[in-house]
Amino acid sequence: MMNEGVQILGPNGVPLPTRQSRPSMLAGGWDVTPYDAADIYSDKMSGWRPFLWSPDSELNIYRDRIVSRVRDLVRNDGWASGAVTRLVDNVVGANFRPISKPNFRLLALRTGNKKFDHVWADEYGRAVDAYFAEWADDPGFYCDVHRKQTFGQMMRLGFRHNVIDGDAIAVSHWLPERQGQGRARFATAIQLIDPDRLSNPQQQFDNKVMRGGVEIDEFGAPTGYWIRRAHLGDWFNAEKAWKWDKLARETAWGRAVTIHYYDHDRANQHRGGAGVFTPVVQRLRMLIKYDSSELDAAILNAVFGAYIESPFDPQMVEMAMSDGEHLPRYQQERSDFHTERKTALGEMRMPILFPGEKINAVTAARPSGNFEAFEAAVLRNFASATGMSEQQVSQNWSNVNYSSARGAMLEAHKTFDRRRFDYGVGFGQPIYTNVVEEIYDTANLPMPSGNRPDFIEYRGALSRARWVGPGRGWIDPVKEPQGSVLKMDAGLSNLDEETDSIEGGDWREKVEQRALEVARFRELNLPLPNWAAGAPANEAIKEEQPQ
Repeated sequence: MMNEGVQILGPNGVPLPTRQSRPSMLAGGWDVTPYDAADIYSDKMSGWRPFLWSPDSELNIYRDRIVSRVRDLVRNDGWASGAVTRLVDNVVGANFRPISKPNFRLLALRTGNKKFDHVWADEYGRAVDAYFAEWADDPGFYCDVHRKQTFGQMMRLGFRHNVIDGDAIAVSHWLPERQGQGRARFATAIQLIDPDRLSNPQQQFDNKVMRGGVEIDEFGAPTGYWIRRAHLGDWFNAEKAWKWDKLARETAWGRAVTIHYYDHDRANQHRGGAGVFTPVVQRLRMLIKYDSSELDAAILNAVFGAYIESPFDPQMVEMAMSDGEHLPRYQQERSDFHTERKTALGEMRMPILFPGEKINAVTAARPSGNFEAFEAAVLRNFASATGMSEQQVSQNWSNVNYSSARGAMLEAHKTFDRRRFDYGVGFGQPIYTNVVEEIYDTANLPMPSGNRPDFIEYRGALSRARWVGPGRGWIDPVKEPQGSVLKMDAGLSNLDEETDSIEGGDWREKVEQRALEVARFRELNLPLPNWAAGAPANEAIKEEQPQ
């Protein structure tokens, strides 16, 4: 052990500073922390002292920088672009839609009318679904203020904004001037807003009542949203880009005006701002640079594969030799030799060198053998942040079997299902409720005689819905349907749940289609398939068929 009086001198003769030893817990040191996470003395932890930010201040200040970098990755990198596509396709899909599920039990309890039962709920729900489909899939695109997209396409675009930008924003408009013969059937129309336009007026800092363009009350609840009239990047609309309009959250009777959806990571958070790629931006950027470097090296090696080495260098030899006559003659003879000498064997040219020359090959001494492992590690980190499996991100299924693939897909679909539920409730439901309100006021919906509840009072019960997106699909199209049948036979599931989880559709449409198919088989005197062998004859359908 070194004596306490001994000092170690540096190169300049000055004593080196002594390191303060950390007090031992056994020695009763007062500043010893019981958690390693709170350690400030060790070399591993002493320099790690992040600031304790509030939910809004840690994000709103840096929101534009983060989003611009994520968008650049999505625009220019195949991994990021593909990950966005996989997320959108698995959560929202091609036909994201609500299926009406009115809360008939609450209506029966509140109104005292027992005719609000499951039979009425099914009839009412099917009528509402039909009217909503008329609005959502209008070939004139009147559900969209810009008249460019169907409702499903707008929902898909909104979720894409949520994944990349962290926010999805829509404004519900009432446009009766579009109604008329051959035009819009409904006055409700939706406008998607680019999240960049939601900001504090005149770029002010956040304050007690304003957080990233969201105006809040004393409880922190949003009451209004400040939207730029044009995007800041539209140079041709520079004047409008510096004017803001305040849009209300809702009307006096509770009809949604501005719908703002984002993932809540902390309490009292008022902007999304950071999409799912934010935690892995740096690592993904490193992978892109590494990938580009390896590609450049491979191209260079392919183009510049070999070269000819000559023992004479024109400038150096001319300086060393007094006679400058022979060297130019030598170089000229070399040039003539390679120009005129075209010895070939068949169609293959044979390389014959001039005396004194030799061929050298270019070999790349690069550690490219580690690239695949490095790429896989980064993609696993990337996949974990997005909630997808590694195979879904890389689209490489060569190293998995059925069990591992199914396990990975089931874990990923837990995240997909949660995202679909949150997005449907947070972004789709307010829009759907607005449309159902108009349907309720203008359409002839089935109601118990003499009892039509007020929509404003029973808004939640009358517009309750289940949001249906893409199913998880099949990995084994034999085993998995057999499992679904066993669950339904055991009473652990039903056709509604299995159709939703596997195929992503409405079971009623499938049952009705099957009834038509059975009737058609019988009409043509064809043997029924196994699934329809025990189906009873439907006289009503048979009578409607032409003879």
